[in-house]
Amino acid sequence: MDRRVALIVNPSSGGGRALKALPRVEARLRELGVPFRTEPTRSLEHGAELARAAAQAGEVAVALSGDGLVGALAGALRGVDGAVLGVVPGGRGNDFCRSSGIPQDPVAACDVLAHGVERDLDVGDVDGRTFIGIASLGFDSDANRIANEAPARLGNLVYVYGALRALAAWKPARFTIEVDGATRTFSGWSVAAANASAYGGGMFLAPGASLRDGLLDVVTTADIPKRRFAASLPKVFKGTHVDEPSVDVVRGREIRISADRPFTVYADGDPIGELPVVVRAVPAALKVLLPEGPR
Repeated sequence: MDRRVALIVNPSSGGGRALKALPRVEARLRELGVPFRTEPTRSLEHGAELARAAAQAGEVAVALSGDGLVGALAGALRGVDGAVLGVVPGGRGNDFCRSSGIPQDPVAACDVLAHGVERDLDVGDVDGRTFIGIASLGFDSDANRIANEAPARLGNLVYVYGALRALAAWKPARFTIEVDGATRTFSGWSVAAANASAYGGGMFLAPGASLRDGLLDVVTTADIPKRRFAASLPKVFKGTHVDEPSVDVVRGREIRISADRPFTVYADGDPIGELPVVVRAVPAALKVLLPEGPR
């Protein structure tokens, strides 16, 4: 297969995980006979520029990074004719790989670049900005901010650390959401619009979400005591929290979200907007290399 790769590397991703994995990834691509060039990024914006240049050159734009750069490259390539995205995990969470079936081992993921199939995947949109995983706010806003400021040595435990730290100061908010015209107001913890199933380093917030159904899974958590909320957190890693009475899941194409106080919306690990926002599903917006199989 004539597939050339532009390997776009975030040197700081995962506290240096991507850079550490780079020699092994390059060696494996050589073994597989995949022509490639390596481009380090200076920022998410620079990474997006590199992805657009790769698409114009007929190359697969491959993120060797965490979910933040994956989302940035998805935004750069969204709707671009002939553009293809590849992903090699190199961050702390790597939740897009987890949701899409790409191996968590960077070397094993190289085989997808050589032998994988191109599939049309949906993306999400927050007021014109693209995300590929889950956009969330409320308690998640505080937890994400703390996680992003935490020491790199915590690895993917940084997200649990962020949640536990945020718990102490949290006070319930009043949210109003409109999903495809149906409006609901409630007091609670969080609102999330999920294009993919996982975030936060293996938390399956929306276990039924699909990257190919043209819909977003809207997950809300109503007000419950902090002790009960903390007790339910481990269930998120298996996706069984959705059975809790306080958790509601609906599906929709357009979600309007506001609240009684300001919140930053986070997606793919980075801030993407400020309330109020409109979140939309964008069907089949992006071609991505995935493992062969029914996904």
